[in-house]
Amino acid sequence: MAGSSSDRPEGKQQATVVIDRVSMKYRVPSTKAQPREKRDSTRILKKMLGQTPLVSVRALNEMSLVVERGESVGIVGRNGSGKSTLMRLISGHSAPTTGAVYASSVPVMLGVNAALVPELSGDHNIVLGCLAMGMTKKEVGQKFDSIVELSGLDDSIHLPMKSYSAGMGSRLRFAIAASVNPEILLIDEALNTGDAQFRDRSKRRMDELRSQAGTVFLVSHSLETITDMCSRAIWIDKGDLLMDGKPAEVTKMYATFAGHLSKGNGASAAAIRDESRRNLIATQVLERSPGRRSA
Repeated sequence: MAGSSSDRPEGKQQATVVIDRVSMKYRVPSTKAQPREKRDSTRILKKMLGQTPLVSVRALNEMSLVVERGESVGIVGRNGSGKSTLMRLISGHSAPTTGAVYASSVPVMLGVNAALVPELSGDHNIVLGCLAMGMTKKEVGQKFDSIVELSGLDDSIHLPMKSYSAGMGSRLRFAIAASVNPEILLIDEALNTGDAQFRDRSKRRMDELRSQAGTVFLVSHSLETITDMCSRAIWIDKGDLLMDGKPAEVTKMYATFAGHLSKGNGASAAAIRDESRRNLIATQVLERSPGRRSA
């Protein structure tokens, strides 16, 4: 079991999310060839009928985390490391294979796969996105202008979303997600931080959410975004929790790891991974806060 470091805010805080010895394993079809001795007529017939065998794929290995009120947690890692799986477990969209997730209230999540319609304009998608998060039409009307302002899209808000660049789409999704004031907000998308004004606006909004005693989880491929907007960061790789601490320290270690991989220095990258995992202080969940259970 692995968990958070001892670098926590001072004073007794109230936990909003408790991840208690959670792991996740999927059963998915595989077309990998069977050993020669098993290549009989039954196997051939099943292949012809499209009946491919199922194999187990482990998305997350056992981990525990306690996240407290007022924290904004950035999640970094390579593609396929388990970041989105963890977010789905926290949101309740998926149930863990083992362990349980406890939350003090229902998390609100809007990610890159949110049910927005590319053919519709940005302003119409604001309405769709807000309604999907449970807001009333009146609330949408009250928050509409602030969402447009945060997105920085100006007149482009009236154009079809399919005409947006990837960065423009990400900014709109963030603005929609940040329009609510949930106790627990999950944002699973890469934010475009190339626009300094947008970065400043989004950071202010994240700070507002935290000051309102909220908890934010943010997945982003931009390490600058994690450093600027989060009070805590975790690094996940191949389903393992490797590091949990200050964003600057976590992102620096992850960047070093990724740099070695990009240069083909697999051994050096593996050494960094192993060292980070060894230094991680295990979290034992002694008390469970009342709340929803994902099991």
